[in-house]
Amino acid sequence: MKLIVIAGPPSAGKTAVVKQVIRKYSGEKRCAYLKIDVVRAFEDEELAGEFGILTKKVYSGDVCPDHVGILVISDAISWAESEGADLLIVESAGLCLRCSPYTTQSLGIVVLSSISGVNTPLKMSAMLALADIAVVTRTDLVSQAEKEVFREKIREVNEGLDIVETNAVQGTGLRYLFRAIDEQEEISDPQKITLKGAPPLGVCTICVGKKDIGWQNHFGVIRKLEGADFLFRGD
Repeated sequence: MKLIVIAGPPSAGKTAVVKQVIRKYSGEKRCAYLKIDVVRAFEDEELAGEFGILTKKVYSGDVCPDHVGILVISDAISWAESEGADLLIVESAGLCLRCSPYTTQSLGIVVLSSISGVNTPLKMSAMLALADIAVVTRTDLVSQAEKEVFREKIREVNEGLDIVETNAVQGTGLRYLFRAIDEQEEISDPQKITLKGAPPLGVCTICVGKKDIGWQNHFGVIRKLEGADFLFRGD
């Protein structure tokens, strides 16, 4: 079974890309899909209704959806394999822009919208740094100059990242993405899958619900207005 992990900010066109992938492979592969969102999600129901594929979803609630994805991906692989899937697609809500949810033995795809602003890639460098391929959507809505600037901003974060430009609704240009999926190796040993990079570590009293403002009232990892360094306050 092949594993694909798709990340990207909200409304970038992740599900549109997923639909094109399923449309391409549903005739030759048994596809499974896991949606990770925060409060509500409907993409799994839409995909099951349109394509009749295996779907699951999980809500992260108060936890970062990318972190929950890391916690449940082993279970998702076991579920998809038990159902005889050939391709497992994991789509994260992608709200935590400091995380990189990609794993080893998978194809990491980051989806970005070209109309989100030319500096968008710089604001979510963690998603780009360890991705295998970037899919830039809505390229029919921007000028050639804007596309070129957007592309250079992506390469500023990850110089060697493959970039696919598309109107994901119509699927133009996605043959390059399909080629990458075709070339992706199957999972060789699920027990040896790890994150590609080290996740960010931050523990503070805000995370556990303390409402007071000001670093003086908090412990753990803190930061003052002046200075770029984070500090640890406490035992």
